[in-house]
This record gives sequence, C-alpha cells and structure tokens, in this order.
Amino acid sequence: MTTLLVIAKQPLPGRVKTRLTPPFTPAEAASLAEAALGDTLAAALEVPADRHVLVLDGRPGAWLPSGFRLLPQVAGGLDVRLAAAFAAFDGPALLIGMDTPQVTPAVLAPALCWEEHDAWFGPASDGGFWALGLASPDPALLLGVPMSRSDTGSVQRARLRAAGLRIGALPVLRDVDTAEDAALVAAEAPDTRFAALHGALTATPAGAGA
Repeated sequence: MTTLLVIAKQPLPGRVKTRLTPPFTPAEAASLAEAALGDTLAAALEVPADRHVLVLDGRPGAWLPSGFRLLPQVAGGLDVRLAAAFAAFDGPALLIGMDTPQVTPAVLAPALCWEEHDAWFGPASDGGFWALGLASPDPALLLGVPMSRSDTGSVQRARLRAAGLRIGALPVLRDVDTAEDAALVAAEAPDTRFAALHGALTATPAGAGA
C-alpha cells in the first residue's frame, strides 16, 4: 500500500509563517498558512494513494477535509519527525509539506510509481526540498540531515545516492516563507484559495493614494 503523507503545523497566529510578519499580521499569516494547507490537502486527496495521512503538529480544525488519517508529529528535530512519519506505515510513501499551495495532482501522481525508482525527490528553490518519496522507508535516510538550511536538499539527495537508490526527479517548487515568496506563488497559481486570499489581503483599498 502506498501512503501519501502531508506534514503540517496547525495554522495558529504566531506559530506559523512568522517570516510573513511583517508585512502581514500574525493572524493574516496564519490565514495564508491555512489557505496553503487547504490547497495542499485538496491536491493530495486527488492523488490515488491507498492512504492519505496528515502528520500534524497541533490540533485539526474545520480546514481538515474528510479522507485523511491523522498522525501526531513526534517530538524532536524535523529530521526525527520526518523519519517517524515514514516509519509509521508499511510500504512506499511520499511525503510533502504544507508550504507549496501551487502543487497539483498531476505533479504528485508520478511519484507514486515505483517500478523504475526507489526514491523521489522534489527540490525547493531555497535549497531545501518539498517532497520526498521512499519505496522502502528507512529512518537512516533522514536522521541527521541538517534541516532548514540552504544545503538541506543537497545533503538529503546525497544521502539517497549514497544508499544506491534510483532517484526520480520532481520539479523545483517555491516554498512560501517570505512575502516575496507568497506573491510569486500566488501569481503562479492564481486559481488557488491561497492566491485568492493573498489578493484580498494585498488589494489596494478603493481611493487609496488619491
């Protein structure tokens, strides 16, 4: 059975997307995080995995659609939490984050095919990664990888290569971390709820500047 994992934080003001503040308020940043998570979960549900799992730091809310199992994140660094998420289920798994609302089912679907690949890797434009798929999840492939650094992606990819895995490539996507990221992602994916909310929050009031 193939598992699609989405790792996320509960979108609470002051706990998520703090680098969006300023120009956004903590409440606005949390709303953008919730919109991004909603877009991500909707895309994930359209991918024909056997299991859809939300690996959550916090509590679920009305934003969580039906069709997802809930798995609480363990304590520890991000490498520990990712490794535990993969270890929670048998069989191949693809893990994605909540920071790429522009992701689509068409982008994700190839990463559930394992005939020619042992791993899938989706690099992020900031040097990290937004997706990681493993045909045979092994915590050793993740534990000790330095997270949230400009070389995180290269170190993780090197770990996969060192294990002799055949790696499939997913496209480079931009994580929403800063206000500039938010504007670029909203422009790239104008039909998402993230883009709609970003547009509403950044719209110039009528008569402003007159």
